Amino acid sequence: MFTDALRRDAARIGEHLEDVLKTNPDLPVIEGMRYAVAGGKRLRGFLVMEGARLHDVPEAQAIWPAAAIEAIHAYSLVHDDLPCMDDDDLRRGLPTVHRKWDDGTAVLVGDALQTLGFEMVLDPACHPMAEVRADLALSLGRASGRAGMVLGQALDIAAETADAPLTLEQITELQAGKTGALIVWSAEAGARLAQADLQPLTDYATALGLAFQIADDILDVEGDEATVGKAVGKDADRGKATFVSLLGLDGARRRAAELVEAACDALSPYGDRAQTLNDAAQFVISRDT
Repeated sequence: MFTDALRRDAARIGEHLEDVLKTNPDLPVIEGMRYAVAGGKRLRGFLVMEGARLHDVPEAQAIWPAAAIEAIHAYSLVHDDLPCMDDDDLRRGLPTVHRKWDDGTAVLVGDALQTLGFEMVLDPACHPMAEVRADLALSLGRASGRAGMVLGQALDIAAETADAPLTLEQITELQAGKTGALIVWSAEAGARLAQADLQPLTDYATALGLAFQIADDILDVEGDEATVGKAVGKDADRGKATFVSLLGLDGARRRAAELVEAACDALSPYGDRAQTLNDAAQFVISRDT
């Protein structure tokens, strides 16, 4: 069952991150790293683990990129919450890192989590072949950096001062980087470990990532702050174009459902073995956090 697998993988990833960080000295930056990676659904890490299971990759190897992507994702959230970016006070129902400590500590926590992610995919325990580890690191750099997540964030910042709201095509491009790139990498990681064909999981995750963002836009309109764990309604307050503002709530829901169907169709080469990933796609558009 998907929810059981998600919960199990989340706990295992959390244990692995704690094992890695417990060897570090007890400093605010390390405490902040632990704080930043605690909690959350760990959906990206789950995608790594499930993709690895599809390709019969041992969990002892898959746990390294699964923990790595959660570290990278946490770094992005810590920096995204800073006053110079989104200036958020809450994340996962708790004070953001810069509120609990200070801006400088938050910058260092994000920096350290980013480098930790690359450290983990390059650890020899991740895979015995150096070229496989290098492929994971190279693709992670592309997904998280100037051609992926950072590009999407830069486009998002630029949109706030643009003369006109973004079009649907522009928002789709923006979110393919900001949200989608790490989701795609997560789904592909198991196939990369197995040196297998990436395309089915790439197609699956491309659709999944966009559906995930549409669901986020819907939550920003309809969600409850206490349930979501962060401020809601901020996009409307800033006058930002979103999938909801362009498509309407009903149109956004329809588009998300179409994307989930496309994601599930992409998994057909795996047959029944991909049922958990099918369930994950349904979860993405039905979640309330």
